[in-house]
Amino acid sequence: MATQDASQSQANSLTKMQAGLNESSPAPVTTTRTVNWQTQGSPSDHLTLGHNVSTPGPDLTTQEFKQATKENMSNVTFVEYEVLLPGVSGTSVEKNITLDRATRIELSCRLDKYSHLKRLQVTWKRGNETIRHMNKTENSWSIQLRILDYSNLGGYSCTLKGEEEISAMFHLQVPKIEGKEKPIVSYEGDTAVMICKSFGYTPIAWTWYMTNGSEQIAINDSLLADKYVINRLSANVTHLKILKLTKEDDGVYWCEAAFELGKSKGKLQLRVLSLMVPLKPFLAIVAEVVILVTIVFLYEIYSKKKEKSAEDEKEFDQVEQLKSEESNGLENSSARHRKT
Repeated sequence: MATQDASQSQANSLTKMQAGLNESSPAPVTTTRTVNWQTQGSPSDHLTLGHNVSTPGPDLTTQEFKQATKENMSNVTFVEYEVLLPGVSGTSVEKNITLDRATRIELSCRLDKYSHLKRLQVTWKRGNETIRHMNKTENSWSIQLRILDYSNLGGYSCTLKGEEEISAMFHLQVPKIEGKEKPIVSYEGDTAVMICKSFGYTPIAWTWYMTNGSEQIAINDSLLADKYVINRLSANVTHLKILKLTKEDDGVYWCEAAFELGKSKGKLQLRVLSLMVPLKPFLAIVAEVVILVTIVFLYEIYSKKKEKSAEDEKEFDQVEQLKSEESNGLENSSARHRKT
């Protein structure tokens, strides 16, 4: 009897504990993002109440989906992305989805209600691997994924095939890092500052690398404090300052942001120019001026020589003419004397 009472008391205690847990554990917040292909607009975010669910099998009914939801309650964030497909043959839609942390995600392909496509064969794949899916409604098909690390990212596609074929591709990726497309140009002896940003997502850590041939070498500013200074002005921005630039600092640099799901890199290029480079335009102008002055000077000398030669020739002609006149005068005088 005492044993039966004790068992009954233990059962009552467990029932109270379970009820207390159910009352104290709030329903998790689910972020739902709906991407409408037809409007080409940006995803709209709104909050709803929901629960974490396990991945159901193919072509499950809505009632079975709800049952699976009830059996797998947890406080894990759940995100949904939906693409609306028009019933146009050959249509292929691509969407990029950025994730920075582990989450549960539902990808949905929904056929436009005005589409005439019937008797569709729906296939979800990752690469060549077919993925089990569920039929949420008559014209909507979904898969649910556990994105726990980088290996779960990549491309997921849904294909609707009947008399015609349409498809959608979801690209799951870590946040992209913005570097600088154009090279950063500086001169020997100066200081260069390179900046990387992560918009909308906060990295766990930042790391800078420099390229040495085909190898990337991590930059440790604590060991080379007189050469490198790394500043993290905010959680989403990092600065690399390189002091006393030399030609050896010329090259490609990488900033790497570490997220929960993986790493993402931004590329920057630094060009270090010699101190003679700024003087080249000036030296070119000076050379042009020198050449021009030399040409003018030579032309002046040539002109003067030519004028002098002309004057000498004119003077010679005048002397010859005088001599000729004098000779003619003497001949005429001799002739007159002979006649007399």
